[in-house]
Amino acid sequence: MTRKDPNARKTPSTTKRMILMLVGVAVIIGGVFAVKYIMGKGMNDFFDNMPQPAATVTDWTAKEEEWVDAQQAVGTFVAVNGTDVTTEAGGVVRSLSIDVGKPVKAGTVLAQLNTANELAVLKSLEASAKLAAVQRDRWQALARDKLVSQAEAEERATVAATSLAQVEAQRALIAQKTIRAPFAGVLGIRQVNLGQFINPGDPIVSLQALDPIYLDFTLPERQVGQVLPGTVIRATVDALPGQVFEGKVTAVEPQVDAATRNFKVQATLDNPEYNLRPGAFAHVGFDTGDSRKVVVVPQTAISFNPYGNAVYVIQEVQRAEGEKDMQGKPLTGKKLVVRQRFVKTGATRGDLIAVTEGLKPGERVATSGLLKLRNDAEVVVNNKVQPVSEAQPKPENR
Repeated sequence: MTRKDPNARKTPSTTKRMILMLVGVAVIIGGVFAVKYIMGKGMNDFFDNMPQPAATVTDWTAKEEEWVDAQQAVGTFVAVNGTDVTTEAGGVVRSLSIDVGKPVKAGTVLAQLNTANELAVLKSLEASAKLAAVQRDRWQALARDKLVSQAEAEERATVAATSLAQVEAQRALIAQKTIRAPFAGVLGIRQVNLGQFINPGDPIVSLQALDPIYLDFTLPERQVGQVLPGTVIRATVDALPGQVFEGKVTAVEPQVDAATRNFKVQATLDNPEYNLRPGAFAHVGFDTGDSRKVVVVPQTAISFNPYGNAVYVIQEVQRAEGEKDMQGKPLTGKKLVVRQRFVKTGATRGDLIAVTEGLKPGERVATSGLLKLRNDAEVVVNNKVQPVSEAQPKPENR
């Protein structure tokens, strides 16, 4: 029987080896995550405490001005008289006298339809009317001599009157086939050709009276009584930038539309050069006569949002102790910061807009670079950089 050597080295079991290996792997992975966490936290702390560069903006000092209350609306030009000239009787077009795009006087012949058949019928009716008139005179003479009854004489007179009425009706039919301008105006593009058969009501040419011209626009019901006949209005059209056309209100609709709660206003403008055309869109402005003091800023200073309009007010504040720049150098003194403030806006005039609530005269507001601003952001004012309105700007090469 053999005996084990107590000093012999024992071989560790497989289970112990697995446990030691897992512990080692866990220590290594944990160390990796710990190092990553420490590095990430340090980086986040660095960026959180890193000073933000100052944003460059332009500024404007809010000022108080006295404005006459001005209202604005949009309207449409309407011809005083405008129609598509048509015919009451059908027929074949025999001649055309339409000078496209030219002004015509009232009564000018524009087109002539074929009237050969109608003229022949007219001659027949005139002959019948002449015979009826002779018989009427003869029977009236016989009735005076008591040779025929008075009823027979009156019957002949009725026949003669009927014949004359038929002649006049035929003449009216012939006159209908001569199409004339119903009023003075400017002709449009003709819509018929020589030899074409047209039916009653078919359009022949457009005719528009352009001088003067109406301007129709609508206003909300709260402005009832602010616009009266005789009020001077100013109109501008996109097709003629820089030109302002003046006119006067000549009619105000007495009722308010129940669907839109608006009422219609009509103004009359002189248009000797035919610059304004029916159907054209117009911007309308007029003064109500009342003046008031308002705080004004450029429209670019307003952030228009669905939840409310706001401005960024520029204020001078003392720097915090220990504040540093991007290179880590300490900063002292004062700095400019912006704070967002909600405001209520009113009417506009040119590039300016009235602020009715939320801003006082003398306060500075940012007018450009608003998208990169936030509350308490530091800014630098540089009014040399201003927006331009040139169609083809040429920036300076640097």
